[in-house]
Amino acid sequence: MDQPAARPLAHRPVQVSGQLAAGGLVVAGLAWVVRGVWEVRLARAGEPDAGPPDQGNGVHRPLNALENSYHLVTSMGDVLVFLCAALFLSWLWRLRENARALSGDAPKYLGIWVYLGWIVPVVNLWFPRGIVVDAFRAGAPGRKLPGSVDVWWGLWLIGMLSGVGIVCRDSTDQIIGRAYSEVWPLLVSDTAVVGAAVAGAFAVRAVTAVQVERLRGARAAGSQVTGVV
Repeated sequence: MDQPAARPLAHRPVQVSGQLAAGGLVVAGLAWVVRGVWEVRLARAGEPDAGPPDQGNGVHRPLNALENSYHLVTSMGDVLVFLCAALFLSWLWRLRENARALSGDAPKYLGIWVYLGWIVPVVNLWFPRGIVVDAFRAGAPGRKLPGSVDVWWGLWLIGMLSGVGIVCRDSTDQIIGRAYSEVWPLLVSDTAVVGAAVAGAFAVRAVTAVQVERLRGARAAGSQVTGVV
């Protein structure tokens, strides 16, 4: 008797998405390097006699040329980071959906957490990494998690929790004041952010490569079953 043809594996193309996400992370890291360079320039220039830009009680003095350029650098960096985030989330969604198609099991984390997991307090300390790990293990059981994933997440947490890095509630003028008074905490945080971006790019490439390999193997196995009579 003929065996029923295997259903083709439904998947979302992830290779190009992974390349774009990795590239976006590198670009965001470079933007943060430029930001750090400007903070060093501010520290070397020294605080003007008029004091910091944020005078307190809602009073801000006119900015000088260097301070204005720092505002421009941070604004451009914010745009690049936003684009990087969009590319990364697109890749993460595809990774998660492909892992579900490969394993046949429901993901551990609901799809909404692909987006909200980064901004909801407390859960943002582990949900994003958990989504990556869950998708990797579901799609490639038995494979060792790339070490770059843990390096990326560790540096990301340092940059996020430092108070001057990825998630910073201070205004740009207040950060300028910090650069004038004590630039080293800013530079340490900047280093963590850049390191997270670089490690993240390696993590995306490694995780993507494993899933692409598994998808190709699954499609090949499906083709062989389809050809069996």
